[in-house]
Amino acid sequence: MGGGKRVREKILIVDDEDTILEFLRINLEKNGFTVVAAGDGKEALRLARQEQPRCILLDVMLPGLDGFEVLRELRKTMDVPVIMLTAKGDDIDKILGLELGADDYVTKPFNPRELVARIKAILRRVEKTAANSEEGVITVGDLTLDLERHRVEVRGRVVDLTPKEFELLELLMANPGKVFSRDALLSQVWGYDYFGDTKTVDVHIRRLREKIEVDPSSPVNIITVWGVGYKFRERDDV
Repeated sequence: MGGGKRVREKILIVDDEDTILEFLRINLEKNGFTVVAAGDGKEALRLARQEQPRCILLDVMLPGLDGFEVLRELRKTMDVPVIMLTAKGDDIDKILGLELGADDYVTKPFNPRELVARIKAILRRVEKTAANSEEGVITVGDLTLDLERHRVEVRGRVVDLTPKEFELLELLMANPGKVFSRDALLSQVWGYDYFGDTKTVDVHIRRLREKIEVDPSSPVNIITVWGVGYKFRERDDV
């Protein structure tokens, strides 16, 4: 009688420093996760395919294949969430990681409680996004995007969006909390062969805010991440 045991989510940690691997393992296991670890890029790719983790913590600086090369290979066949571990203040690493498909980044030295919170937030986001995708409707707060009817409602009122505005909003709403660089948005919405620049993204973001925000000058849905790009607010954010 009674329910079964809660399945422990599996996390793959990739770092070439044994002390960091052990530190992360202890903290993640203490928070109910199962941990597998890799010390280099090739081992990371092998374990990712073999173990099918729910989330990967991936250090940028690795011997042989670096973190960016590992991420590039992962994204060819897997959409598992990836959190990059970067050096403090290295914005170039953050932006490049996001452009290659990372879901988030944490700078070293990091607070283990913050890291665990980010992992849990990403896993919640993945579950909710999967559920929304099955229904064909994405709802965050008072904003609803209907994929099949190609319609957006704000506080019950239908708003008219251009095709590109709809695509941009769909991408952001389907990944609440995920930070996208301007280049990543440009390539995913406009395509890699688009010859415009990132100002195109800023213009469309501004127009979207004018249509969906109560106060476009102080947006609560589409948030600017200074020095990086944009993200859509988490579902639980006020």
